[in-house]
Amino acid sequence: MWMRGGSSKGGYFLAEDLPADQAERDAFLLAVMGSPDTRQIDGMGGADPLTSKVAVVRKSQRPGVDVDYLFLQVFVDQPLVSDAQNCGNLLAGVAPFAIERGLVAPQGAETLVRIYMENTGQIAEARVQTPEGRVEYAGDAALDGVPGTAAPIPLFFSDTAGSSCGALLPTGRARDRIQGVDVTCIDNGMPVVLIRAADLGCRGDETRAELDADESLKARLEAIRLEAGPLMKLGDVSKQSVPKMTLISAPQDGGVINTRSFIPHRCHAGIGVFGALSVATAAALPGSVAEGLAQVPAGASKAMRIEHPSGATRVQVETDGAGAFRSAGLILSARKLFDGVVYAAARASQREAAAE
Repeated sequence: MWMRGGSSKGGYFLAEDLPADQAERDAFLLAVMGSPDTRQIDGMGGADPLTSKVAVVRKSQRPGVDVDYLFLQVFVDQPLVSDAQNCGNLLAGVAPFAIERGLVAPQGAETLVRIYMENTGQIAEARVQTPEGRVEYAGDAALDGVPGTAAPIPLFFSDTAGSSCGALLPTGRARDRIQGVDVTCIDNGMPVVLIRAADLGCRGDETRAELDADESLKARLEAIRLEAGPLMKLGDVSKQSVPKMTLISAPQDGGVINTRSFIPHRCHAGIGVFGALSVATAAALPGSVAEGLAQVPAGASKAMRIEHPSGATRVQVETDGAGAFRSAGLILSARKLFDGVVYAAARASQREAAAE
């Protein structure tokens, strides 16, 4: 099934329908997407990391959990399939997919689905509208970067801190200096390196195309990213899609902070769900590089708009009396695009193996 989840889209597969061997699975998914090819012309990918994604879903055997979800990023121009990160956008489609495929039975007008995220070991709760026992996709929830409206899917997370790096602040500090630039390394669902845009000679309001065309900027970001990887307990990240590099600047449209995120070598059309959680958390963190730029609301419960090239992502952050992070949530949407059979091209190596 192909679905839009949040501001991304990709293929949703039952785990049992994919090869059990990881190498065979990855080869199949590369062929499905048409990678490696910048146009992905011979596959289903949309020539963009945001449309070259896969969700693998199975009925869970874990107590209190309905389904397990594995996210796979299929690189566009490289023969790589990565499970090094989570994806909150595709997560929005997991619960509807699970209901559509009969993994979860509808529970009335609204169905609660508890999802174990295999990439990071965390659990998310999603609520799907299911009037008359069927998933309702139409509704009035609007997402910046997505045309029209759809039924809202509230998502709630309580254990995202340190999901990939083992700690909210993997280096133990709110601010580090890498390659002569002040940064904040944080992991609240997504490993992110925050940098003030001005520190790299940027305004912060550049278009995606402008930033993608700036090869010197991207080279500098990559140098910082490669050095940040080991500091964040991620090891050699030269062939990984994390950490995400995010330029920040003062908000321009009533939000908390303005962002330009890279995934990791192309500028994001918006910002990833878990990337937004990490940025929102850093914005409220004393001593981070966001301090002095971010306009953070008062109170323990903070409604935070994280601005990006397509508009803003709305994040709800809950803190304790001392201001420490407790939990976060947001509202996304999803839509079923088609349900059918996908045909993967056989690569030369596959033909040769078959001939033997």
